[in-house]
Amino acid sequence: MHKDLLRLMRAERSVRRHLAVTMVAAVLAGLLVLVQAELLAGVLSGRFTAVALAGLAAVVGVRALLAWTQGVFAGRTATGVKSALRHRLLARLRDLGPGKLTQHRSGELVTLTGRGLDGLDAYLTGYLPSIAVAGVVPLAVLVRLFAADLASAVIVLVTLPLIPVFGALVGMTTKAVTERQFLALSRLGGHFLDVVRGLPTLRAFGRARYQASVIQQVTDAHRSATMRTLRVAFLSSLVLELCASLSLALVAVPIGLRLLGGSLDLTTALLVLLLAPEAYLPLRAMGTRFHASMEGVAAADAAFAVLDGADEPDPAPDSAPDSARGPVRAAARGTPPPGAPEIRLENVTVRYPGRDVAALEDVSLTIDPGERVALVGESGGGKSTLLHLVLGFVQPSEGRVLVDGADLHELDLGSWRSRLAFVAQRPHLFATSVADNIRLGAPDASLGEVREAAAAAHAGFVDALPQGFDTMVGERGANLSAGQRQRIALARAFCRPAASVLLLDEPTARLDGRSEAAVVAATADLARGRTAVIVAHRPAMIDLADRVIRVHEGRVVSDTVRRDGRTSTDRTGAAPRASRPGEPASSPGGDRQHDQVAARRGEGSGR
Repeated sequence: MHKDLLRLMRAERSVRRHLAVTMVAAVLAGLLVLVQAELLAGVLSGRFTAVALAGLAAVVGVRALLAWTQGVFAGRTATGVKSALRHRLLARLRDLGPGKLTQHRSGELVTLTGRGLDGLDAYLTGYLPSIAVAGVVPLAVLVRLFAADLASAVIVLVTLPLIPVFGALVGMTTKAVTERQFLALSRLGGHFLDVVRGLPTLRAFGRARYQASVIQQVTDAHRSATMRTLRVAFLSSLVLELCASLSLALVAVPIGLRLLGGSLDLTTALLVLLLAPEAYLPLRAMGTRFHASMEGVAAADAAFAVLDGADEPDPAPDSAPDSARGPVRAAARGTPPPGAPEIRLENVTVRYPGRDVAALEDVSLTIDPGERVALVGESGGGKSTLLHLVLGFVQPSEGRVLVDGADLHELDLGSWRSRLAFVAQRPHLFATSVADNIRLGAPDASLGEVREAAAAAHAGFVDALPQGFDTMVGERGANLSAGQRQRIALARAFCRPAASVLLLDEPTARLDGRSEAAVVAATADLARGRTAVIVAHRPAMIDLADRVIRVHEGRVVSDTVRRDGRTSTDRTGAAPRASRPGEPASSPGGDRQHDQVAARRGEGSGR
């Protein structure tokens, strides 16, 4: 049995109850074969009168009832296990965050949680009950055969192990080819979803036909893997049936000869001939259902691989000595105190799996309560990683992130994120109404509050949509422009008035000048009284900040504080630091514009 699935079933009370009923019904139905064979042999031999036929009919009826009960509760068991596994898998994917989710293709995850886990039906409704029957019924049949005819019982005892032995030999091959088949199915689902998502780009660059040929190749690979699996399954059935048939022949031929010789009575001969197949049948059924359930087992292995990967402990911060970490650990109580917090990074280094260069390296900075900080620098410098650190999506490889003196790694991330308002660089809109997209972070918000949030984000275009706030948004906001998607994302932040931390990742990107001015004004109101961290390239957004931090190649290369929009001084009070070799004197794009604005305002040294 699959250990992880067994542990999951034990953890779910309703699943345990349904599984127990399924097993008991399957075993009782199997054991009633003994009674059925006894009555049938007696009636056919004339030992019992015709009245025994009523008892035989009752036994058949009870077996049918038990089979129906087994089917019903096995279906409930499968539904409960798949539901519990999907909930756990989706919860883990939610907790992984965007940093770790990049290790998995979204299409493969969709295939796994949908079509893949549906393959568990054969395992839960067929294979598991057959294990219980195979473990009890053959032994009961052997005991009855030993009591009826010793010679036949010995033949069955010797030949019975051949079926599980041959089944195991073929099963090892079946498991390997089924895993390859599921891998091909996952690859097909993942690639197809990627192609559908990127179809406009592929058509624009004339690569749609090429991708169609790639999908055909992946489909052919999946078809070939499926046919190999079917060939092995048919071979398994052939081997098991042949083994069982030869074993039965070894029992039936001596029974016939002894019956003709008069050394065996008719009742015993009929009983042996009726019971001998029932000794082999549970093992044959178990082997057949094992092969049918292998696709679901492969999917379960993939699901638990994701869960086990998520269960691995995040790297523990180790840059500070134990004596320094001790008071903070003792002070942590799981939930940060209310109000605008202080956020501090202490010697933080972040390394993503599979990358040699650190995304952030030995970064230390403090963001005071209510301070508005702008992060500037070239793309790929580590600004978004810094935001993900604050969000708890990424854990530092070294160092630690402190919120009001408490290690973020030890806080309840749900409570912490409930205090955040986040606007991503490419916000995701879901296939639901505009109102539901806005109230994503505040499900209980009324329509009036949603309208106020949209007005604050200058999303007046919503009123012009066909159904206004009830207009259905396409997947990923396909029927909206980039600027409209960005303003709906801003409206989400306005719909969380209780948030004490504001995180924005280039909120004015892809906006025209008029929309940018409106969003900047709205952002200034939203950031008032909150701790705000803004990734920005445009000078208008940088002007909102009390402090500008430039990040280059994962390091903080300048940290300046602005006063009254006139002067800008180094946070440490030292003279402005010259650019290091290989470090740009000014960031590209909007940062260069910011440098020009800052120069006109007279950035100096000393706070």
